[in-house]
Amino acid sequence: MGKAKKSKADEAAPADGAEIPTTVLWRDEPAKHDYPAAGNYLSLLADPDTVAYLVDQLQHAPIEHFRANDLLRAAGLELLPLGDYSVKVDLKKMILGTPLSPVLIVRGDVLNGFPLTIADGYHRICASYHLSEKTYIPCKVVDLPVKEVVPDKS
Repeated sequence: MGKAKKSKADEAAPADGAEIPTTVLWRDEPAKHDYPAAGNYLSLLADPDTVAYLVDQLQHAPIEHFRANDLLRAAGLELLPLGDYSVKVDLKKMILGTPLSPVLIVRGDVLNGFPLTIADGYHRICASYHLSEKTYIPCKVVDLPVKEVVPDKS
């Protein structure tokens, strides 16, 4: 697994009397099961060839860091509440010091109106945001493939 990296949560506040950490531990690489999970989600949005391409690219992408609030805004997604089951599971991992997997992202396309897609890790982003919206999240980010458009000759 490698050494876990820390991400500083600048404005963490206790919730429900539990001691909330001010840092989040992250794995160096996503867990192996995160890639098939990302592929399963992406299969709802793209054809099988595109999904296979994106998952392959995600497996080879470098880790980048983005703030939790920026990821949610770019994806056009709402922050899940503290009461969400999966957010609570990830917050518990943070409290126990269990390293989380980096998230898997497909970059949006502002010119064509496509938001960023969180292929895997939405709950981890939301849990981190609850510590601080300024928490930096490790991500593997890939671009959408460029599809050649064949002009209609009719």
